[in-house]
Amino acid sequence: MNHPTSTTLGELKKSGWKSRTVKEELRANLIGRIRAGSPLFEGIHGYEDTVVPALERAILAGHSINLLGLRGQAKTRMARSLVQLLDEWMPIVAGSEVNDDPLAPISRYAINLIADHGDGTPISWVHRDQRYTEKLATPDVTVADLIGDSDPIKAANLKLDYSDERVIHFGLIPRSHRGIFVINELPDLQPRIQVALFNILQEGDVQIRGFKLRLPLDIQFVFTANPEDYTNRGAIITPLKDRIQSQILTHYPPTLEMGMRITAQEVRSTKDQTARVRVPDLLRVLIERIAWEARDSEYVDRKSGVSARLTITALESLISAAERRSLRNGEERTVARIGDLQAVVPAIVGKIELVYEGEQEGAEKIAHHLISMAIRNVFADLFPDPTKARKSKAGAEGQRTDVYQPIIAHFEAQQLDVPMEATGQAYAKAMASVDGLMPLVRKLHSYLDAEEQALWGEFVLHALAEHSRIGRTVLAGKASFGDLMASMLQGDTEA
Repeated sequence: MNHPTSTTLGELKKSGWKSRTVKEELRANLIGRIRAGSPLFEGIHGYEDTVVPALERAILAGHSINLLGLRGQAKTRMARSLVQLLDEWMPIVAGSEVNDDPLAPISRYAINLIADHGDGTPISWVHRDQRYTEKLATPDVTVADLIGDSDPIKAANLKLDYSDERVIHFGLIPRSHRGIFVINELPDLQPRIQVALFNILQEGDVQIRGFKLRLPLDIQFVFTANPEDYTNRGAIITPLKDRIQSQILTHYPPTLEMGMRITAQEVRSTKDQTARVRVPDLLRVLIERIAWEARDSEYVDRKSGVSARLTITALESLISAAERRSLRNGEERTVARIGDLQAVVPAIVGKIELVYEGEQEGAEKIAHHLISMAIRNVFADLFPDPTKARKSKAGAEGQRTDVYQPIIAHFEAQQLDVPMEATGQAYAKAMASVDGLMPLVRKLHSYLDAEEQALWGEFVLHALAEHSRIGRTVLAGKASFGDLMASMLQGDTEA
């Protein structure tokens, strides 16, 4: 829609423009999208059959909304996206602090201006992006911040008495009139401040302290919150919860594939990184699996949740680790490796809340444990179980069917050191030097190209170490694989 040309109230009336409430706008534009088969949100995945239908029903019903869910579940992003359901342009009385509707003004300023100028009253147009207000609930938020209060500076400048309505300084909520107002982390708002929202949600108006004026506000309220049992900082008081008409539960991606899709969409990488670093799907699966392991871990507080930001920052860290290695080696292109997962530890420890047992173990140790579990469980989907293979019986020709035996035998006689900063050529040569390793990879996954085969070879070595088939020692700068007993005597350490 082009920018409207009406500049006065009279011109607006002649154009045929008609007032409608915010909820009517949202409803009408949503109906248009549904009929056109257009999605409600762009870039929101995994909610197509759960959250999105619930949101559509709430909007069609004209409800205020509370998005309830653990951190990193796109609650704020969905709230911000609702702006796209508003009309592109909205007329207001020029100079109005509360976006007065020229055909239905509510402020003393607009009422007086229209009374003085009639159809000559100037109007201006507000884009829908300016009709969204967001406030993070913190303990220091006051009623004056949200609703408003008398402004002594304004009273002095205008030489007005404090009882005059013109000295009112409007808070965020009145300034959001005819728009969308979002309060993030609602439980963090002090109970006495939550009480101030009662009348707005129930009666649709506010009263500024000390004034008889009551403003009939037109606002679409959206709240976001974590479950009450997650936070000790506060809760949504029951009377306020009762006034919020629709509470919609959000959730984490229902499948690993959906999580990977979200992570790939949200990762921020430069064109140089994209050109320089290749991240095979195996590593993307492993990173996503780390988050899944964390959500099921006995060491991680499940009430806190594990944000999707963990996988996003982890993948960014992995890419940066591979890029750093290529730069140091003077290589124009590189492939990320299993060893690069060591670089994602800082991204993990900053994104998980540990229970007491986890705190006793230590955040970094838990991060390494989650990586280990991801390797074990992804390996189980791609290769024969190393534990069962060890117990396999002899075949018809008297040979055991343990597909890993050549690799195990190799490390019984020698050790392999894999420097983290090894060039691509040296890395591939190291994997190829292990008896039976690359033939096994090629046999079971013949579709892999040459660049990925070395990565999968390293994956097999780490998985065999996780299943105690070979030894592994991870120190700063390198990973060493060898005989299990020798590694046990030396200590399988991670640093």
